[in-house]
Amino acid sequence: MTRFPEPELNSHPLGSGLPSALLESASAPYLVCGRYAYRFARGKFRHDPAFRAILEHGLLLGRRRILDLGCGQGLLAAWLQAAERCHAHGRWPQRWPPPPTGVSIRGLELRALDVERARRALGTGVEVLQADIRSAEFGSADAVIMLDVLHYLSAEAQRQVVRRVRAALPSGGLLLLRVGNPAGGIRFRFSQWTDRTVMLARGQGWMRLHCRSIAHWRGLLRECGFDSKAVRMSEGTPFANELLIAHAR
Repeated sequence: MTRFPEPELNSHPLGSGLPSALLESASAPYLVCGRYAYRFARGKFRHDPAFRAILEHGLLLGRRRILDLGCGQGLLAAWLQAAERCHAHGRWPQRWPPPPTGVSIRGLELRALDVERARRALGTGVEVLQADIRSAEFGSADAVIMLDVLHYLSAEAQRQVVRRVRAALPSGGLLLLRVGNPAGGIRFRFSQWTDRTVMLARGQGWMRLHCRSIAHWRGLLRECGFDSKAVRMSEGTPFANELLIAHAR
């Protein structure tokens, strides 16, 4: 498989000015899911820098089969579908590369309510399965996305999931992994507090989080067959997050 060059994220700050057409198009499918789902989607698309970075820096260009692990209510799929629509209708920022087109997206999510919302919003064009990523079959993919997922799993489960992700990818395949950075001080502690508060609100109790330093995350990726780079991915938020861009060796 062709090895795609890594984008220079640090050379183009994310900043503000998210295209309104893209925001509206990505959020609209969640209107049928109720006010909470719609507002949650709209807030994530507007304020979460990972969604913008994926398009502004062409992170998924050339990747046709995309696997979203811990997909929630299917926001990544809605985002990519909206990007394709906006580009086709000429409502696309000139400075951005074209979005990925003709992609096949599969999502795996543990929470039944989020799976139901994803299916209602996305329709039959996207496969969303209720499954535990610790045991579910991954099949084959060109890119795997895990945003804010692995720290909920034990250290050994993290290792097993990453190994299985590597097995699902061809040489040169892409893994986008967002994790918290413990070196982020109070911003990292706020991230942890937010995670635990959300879990309590969902009735999941006080969960133990299994975090690693960025060096340890990269060491795990290297052990499992990936080369990686880390890019700060918390601009405009109170969190301390990093995006690990990893390619399968």
